[in-house]
Amino acid sequence: TELVKALSQVLKLEFRRIQFTPDLMPADVIGTNIMTTDDAGKYRFEFRQGPIFTQLLLADEINRATPKTQGALLEAMNELQVTIDGRSRPLDQPFMVIATQNPADHHGTYPLPESQLDRFLMRIRIGYPDRSAERDIVRQSAAPGPRILPVTVSTKDLLGLQDAAAQVTVDESLVDYMLAIVERTRSHEQL
Repeated sequence: TELVKALSQVLKLEFRRIQFTPDLMPADVIGTNIMTTDDAGKYRFEFRQGPIFTQLLLADEINRATPKTQGALLEAMNELQVTIDGRSRPLDQPFMVIATQNPADHHGTYPLPESQLDRFLMRIRIGYPDRSAERDIVRQSAAPGPRILPVTVSTKDLLGLQDAAAQVTVDESLVDYMLAIVERTRSHEQL
């Protein structure tokens, strides 16, 4: 959580966190329409945004929620929008999801479907820190007050970097080489 908060500070992104639990519903993630009354006493539906309407979302312990709730993230992660009651609502840009998960052998976990795993750019296993790093963590966590980190990249600059990356030309021979590597990782034959 602290790592993602720090990332949101240095990139100047709006941050929200969802603690995934077995009783979490899709509407708790994406939002829902609720019935309200206006000043004249007429009933109308009003959309209440869920925490997914942010720029940097921490999906904490994502595999503790049911597959239906996990699925609420699929459209957002792929199409950068959510659809509620037939109406699509775009998400702010940039939009990123960072998720943590419990080991699959823990009680009360649900496996993430391949369709969701494919939407994450990378998977990083973070082990325990060594003794020296752990000592630094203890000392820093005992320091008074919140630490304010400087903004290093503005949202505008981050979007510009994304656009620049999309403009990079990749030679076909390099594409073929990358596909050959991927193909080899999927091969069931002995190398």
